[in-house]
Amino acid sequence: MSINNQIYYAQLDELKLDPLNPRLGRSNIGPSLTQSVIMDLMQDWTLEELAMSFLNSGFWVNEALLVVKEKLYGKETLVVVEGNRRLAALLFLEDAFKRKPASAKWAEVVKGVKVPEQLFKKIPYMLIDSRKDVDAFLGFRHVTGIKEWRPAEKAEYIAKLIDERKLSYDEVRVKIGSKTDTVRRNYIAYRVLRQMEESEAISLKHVEEKFSVLYLSLRTAGAQKYLHVDIKADPATARRPVPTKKLKQLENFALWLFGNDKRPPLFTDSRYVDEFGTILDSPAAVDYLERNESPNFDAAHRFAGGDEPEILNLISSAADNIELALSKVHLYSKSQKIRKEIMRFKADSEQLLKVFPD
Repeated sequence: MSINNQIYYAQLDELKLDPLNPRLGRSNIGPSLTQSVIMDLMQDWTLEELAMSFLNSGFWVNEALLVVKEKLYGKETLVVVEGNRRLAALLFLEDAFKRKPASAKWAEVVKGVKVPEQLFKKIPYMLIDSRKDVDAFLGFRHVTGIKEWRPAEKAEYIAKLIDERKLSYDEVRVKIGSKTDTVRRNYIAYRVLRQMEESEAISLKHVEEKFSVLYLSLRTAGAQKYLHVDIKADPATARRPVPTKKLKQLENFALWLFGNDKRPPLFTDSRYVDEFGTILDSPAAVDYLERNESPNFDAAHRFAGGDEPEILNLISSAADNIELALSKVHLYSKSQKIRKEIMRFKADSEQLLKVFPD
């Protein structure tokens, strides 16, 4: 049995927030994390709306918490593994009723409101045999479902299933309802992130916030080539995707992509990720980046021949338009306006031929 469908009820002080909740951030989670610290970390999770819903409609049974009974802080207790936002909203709400509001917003929520009789005394929950049993449910709900985690949290969860549960990419795909390629790329991107954490030369301040940029960049052939990352690697190989001999390149890559306290990143708009991949695919552009203390994205892009597609498109469009004009221009051989534009076209064509004299 994985999840017991029977509904149980608990008082608020019998339930504990999960110190292993991925949403708290990898640098925070751990079994020794206290409930008060977890509350501090969750203060900005816009829980007031949930609390107002509880005040208006109560705690609906179909939103029952998923709870595991395990040892926490030295004794067996009920730990909420799904529904931590709901539990935290109740805790903040109770503090507000006790005249210890966490903020002015919470004081406003309970202003003029009577304490609901059963809200903190009869909280519905379903009991789970173990955390492992809820993996599929959490994966679908938060990785591909209606209550999605942030990109870094999704990747960490996928990595947990692979590293701790020893699941294959395909087994994870089935559990969370995703695609095998997406699972693999998330895992490899997360393992690259973990390698970044090992380097003292890499500033991680903004890396996790921009995990999606890291994920997208590793899809490009240029990033894979520069870091020697095999995006098709199996879990055993992908556990350390960047080879030891390429760790200096990983430091460069992180600096260009995320910046540090002294230097901004090369670009801030994720739409330029593909162009960044083009740059990393060019030896000349990489050489420019590596030998300059303050490289410029546009300059690197030019070194990589990044403007070629745009120039090709401009000239191709001009040629197409001229061919269309040739089919009818003879009807306007006396037009002074057309004559003027033809002279401009002639001058431009002569300049182009100087660039391509043969």
